[in-house]
Amino acid sequence: MIRAPKVKKPVAFDAKVNTPGDAWLKANPNAKRPKALWEPYTATLSQAYGNRCGYAAMLDPTGGSVDHYLSFKHHPELAYEWSNYRFASNTLNSSKRTADDTVFDPQEVKPGWFKILLPSLQLVVTDAVPRSHKAKAEFTLKRLKLRDGERIIRWRWSWYQMYLDEKLTLEGLRDVAPLIAEAVEAQAAAG
Repeated sequence: MIRAPKVKKPVAFDAKVNTPGDAWLKANPNAKRPKALWEPYTATLSQAYGNRCGYAAMLDPTGGSVDHYLSFKHHPELAYEWSNYRFASNTLNSSKRTADDTVFDPQEVKPGWFKILLPSLQLVVTDAVPRSHKAKAEFTLKRLKLRDGERIIRWRWSWYQMYLDEKLTLEGLRDVAPLIAEAVEAQAAAG
């Protein structure tokens, strides 16, 4: 994970999503899932994240999804609040489900808290994470399968292999998978 930006709410969001969404919530108090009024803003959120999943910190060429950081199940009142949205891959959004703030908010992660190990491509927690946050960091890796889940390793490998095959420069790797680029740079510096 790397720090994701706090994205300014689009001008028309309240009129097109928040206000009709609140009305929908009142009319459907027992709904299991909210009406997806935010979908037209997925691209806006994605672009602000550099098209990188907030949890995987890698380019998501599938288009990704809007993650409700605090889930509809536990916080239905936040279903249509822009400040509750994060851009995430569909896979990681599905893994997170209703974990809410038991996992790290991509907007709260500090630089250097996580790093990729080469050649395994595993994501690990660094000593930069404050002791008070270590358990949450480890839980985040486990819940989202970010450490060594098969899908995430294959995803990382696809970007790393493109770099190794010289189809992607280090600068390009930094754009699509910044933590892998940092690992490559650290490995080069270590000799």
